[in-house]
Amino acid sequence: MAVTINTLTGNEIEAVLEPLARLRVEVFREWPYLYDGSAAYEAEYLSRYLQSPGAVVVGAFDGGKLIGAATGQPLRDEVDDIRTPYEAAGLDPAEIYYFAESVLTRAYRGRGIGHAFFEGREARARALGFDAATFCAVIRPENHPRRPDGHRSLDPFWRKRGFAPVDGLTVGFDWPDVGETGSSRKALQVWLRRGLLC
Repeated sequence: MAVTINTLTGNEIEAVLEPLARLRVEVFREWPYLYDGSAAYEAEYLSRYLQSPGAVVVGAFDGGKLIGAATGQPLRDEVDDIRTPYEAAGLDPAEIYYFAESVLTRAYRGRGIGHAFFEGREARARALGFDAATFCAVIRPENHPRRPDGHRSLDPFWRKRGFAPVDGLTVGFDWPDVGETGSSRKALQVWLRRGLLC
């Protein structure tokens, strides 16, 4: 079956939170996140989108099954760990739309779905009057022992969509890496795009 892309807002989001939680656990175990998570925690974490009127889930479906999704919401509605560094850098969260997770089952990669995820979130941000959008990308050292052979950076893809890293601006988030017994702090690079409304 052909993959369909649906943009979900408001109460529509609730129906996909459980499969999205499972997708996060599956995909984020891979490089570069290496996240050892649980579906129960993820479902609770994702429920915040139900409290944000500006939230969106851009879902990719194959025969009714969620095989990928990308989420977003106004930065002002994000958790403190993400929002506070922007404020400290002099950026107003009320003016920026935040692109959160983007997860896609391995078998469906390379089909242009990632572009559809960005387009759907950018359209949502524009519809809400946001001229700027942002996301964060986990930072891993080049010599990390779990870096896969032949890994290709997504930086060129993001730059083609108009995003650029903000020099010196990172956020910190705690999660347990695969193989760790507890959580440790991870740094994520902030990327920003302006001019969505142009």
